[in-house]
Amino acid sequence: MVYVFFADGFEEIEALTVVDVLRRAEIRTHMIGVSSNSVTGSHGIEVKMDDRINNIHTLSDVSMIVLPGGMPGAKKLAESDELKNLLEQAYESEIHLAAICAAPTVLSKHGLLKGRRVTCYPGFESELHDFIHVDENVVQDGELITGKGAGVAMDFALKLVEILKGHKTREQLSKTLIHSK
Repeated sequence: MVYVFFADGFEEIEALTVVDVLRRAEIRTHMIGVSSNSVTGSHGIEVKMDDRINNIHTLSDVSMIVLPGGMPGAKKLAESDELKNLLEQAYESEIHLAAICAAPTVLSKHGLLKGRRVTCYPGFESELHDFIHVDENVVQDGELITGKGAGVAMDFALKLVEILKGHKTREQLSKTLIHSK
């Protein structure tokens, strides 16, 4: 199970590409709203959530948490105490944490990037602490996966598929999607 957390102002391409690609790979993926059952992205697209964060009490069946970027979506994710608690549980349980664009700032705010290799949307490096900046589109450092921004959302999503279902599944899906790289 993968939880993708949404807050008003999320970046639609980053969030919905991840959800779509993971579901195509037959990975159970739930969209979780941090404040409501319907969340509106930074470009005015409203999305109905599968659940709300206040209904999440355990991460026992979760293999990954994904945080899309976008502003002010990432800032609102960082302000959620419920999400903070879930991220800390995930970190301690070695559950994969994936964040793209501005969303690594959420992990940084909660001290979850210490000494880790990270990429983010250019300019947000100054908001990250105790990390090693890597100027690549997608970076994996153990259970932590980060992506640069909307333009690499497909690469980011396919990396998540690879982590959860293997290289062969990633390659098959990439071919089906006519993704060139």
